[in-house]
Amino acid sequence: MKIKILLLLLSIICFTNCKNNKEKKDIDEIKMIAEVVEKPTLKIHPIEHASVVLEFGDLTIFIDPTLGATAYKDFNKPDFIVITDIHGDHMNIETLIALDLKTTKILAPKAVAEQLPEELKSNVVIINNGEIKNFVSFMIEAIPMYNLRQEALKFHEKGRGNGYVFTFSGERVYFSGDTEDIPEMRALKNIDKAFVCMNLPYTMTVESAASAVLEFKPKQVYPYHYRGQGGLSDVEKFKSIVHEANPNIEVVQLDWYPKS
Repeated sequence: MKIKILLLLLSIICFTNCKNNKEKKDIDEIKMIAEVVEKPTLKIHPIEHASVVLEFGDLTIFIDPTLGATAYKDFNKPDFIVITDIHGDHMNIETLIALDLKTTKILAPKAVAEQLPEELKSNVVIINNGEIKNFVSFMIEAIPMYNLRQEALKFHEKGRGNGYVFTFSGERVYFSGDTEDIPEMRALKNIDKAFVCMNLPYTMTVESAASAVLEFKPKQVYPYHYRGQGGLSDVEKFKSIVHEANPNIEVVQLDWYPKS
C-alpha cells in the first residue's frame, strides 16, 4: 500500500514538473519572438559631410548638425546631439540655436562645451577621450581623434575632439570624427558599422583610411567627411583597396554631398 501511494506521489510530481517545464519553455519562446519583433532597426540619414541623423526606435540623435534647422525639418526633435570637435563643420552654433533643444542633451568634449552659447550649456554632458556614458537606449564611448602628419598637427591636436563608438542593442557603430589612421582606431574591436573620414589636408588619404579599416575589420564601412581643399576624395579608390584586400568588409556609399 505504501509503495502504491509513493508511486502515485511521484507520478503527480513528475506531471507537475513536466507541465511547469513546458510552460517555462513556451514563455521563453514567446520572449525570444517578442525580442526579434520589437528590436528596432538603426536608421542612418546623411545630411552633409559630417552631419548625420540616427534613428533607433523612438530615439533620435543628430551628429555634428549643420546647414540650419530646415535640414532637419523631416525628423523628430533630437533626444541627443553629439558633437565631435570645435570646427564649424562639426560645431555649428547657428544651427544649434535654430533647433528646438529645450529637452535635448548635448554630448560633447570639454573644448566644445566651453564654446557653446550660455543658453545651451545647461544641456551639455561632457565626455572626453576614453570615457563611456550609458543611457536608456544606447551606450557611447569617446575615442581619440587627431592628426599624425607633421604638416597637419595644427588641425586636430590629441585630446581636444572625440570620435565615438555607439552601442545600440549590441550593434556597435563608429564615427571617426576628424582623424588620421591613429592606433586607437586600428585597435577597435567588433565594429559593425564604421564611418571613416578621408580628406586632405585636414584628415587622411584614402590609402591611410583603407589601411586602418583593413586592420580593425568592421563588417561595414561608410566613407564620409571626404570633401577637402581639392574637392571630393576618390571614394571609389578607397572601395577598391578595401575590397581587393578583404571582400568580407562591405563598403557602403551614401550621398553625403547631394548638391555636388
